[in-house]
Amino acid sequence: MKKEQRIKKNDEFSLVFDKGQSVANRQFVLYSLKKEGQDQFRIGLSVSKRVGNAVTRNRIKRLVRTFFQLYKEEIKSGFDYVVIARRPVADMEYQEVEKSLLHVFRKARLIKKTGSSKQKRD
Repeated sequence: MKKEQRIKKNDEFSLVFDKGQSVANRQFVLYSLKKEGQDQFRIGLSVSKRVGNAVTRNRIKRLVRTFFQLYKEEIKSGFDYVVIARRPVADMEYQEVEKSLLHVFRKARLIKKTGSSKQKRD
């Protein structure tokens, strides 16, 4: 992910939390905020210390970034997204993370296509 596609500042996170819409399942909470004049989406990731140690939290963030990289064409642009990972994600493999994030995006109606997984895993 490029730097301009990331949400880093606390004010930006707060704006998405306050003004955005949220959708959740057991593994993730997804906040989304429509941004006028923004041609691509930006993401912010939040993984609490309660989820696991630093290694676990960084692994989860890598998996979520991978999802956004693979599905960048299907995810609606012009939005700021904040993904909050919950405790069960610590024990999940990528396929489970992908399925769970797809579920949240479909629930929020923020995915363009409803096709199956873009990249098949062996």
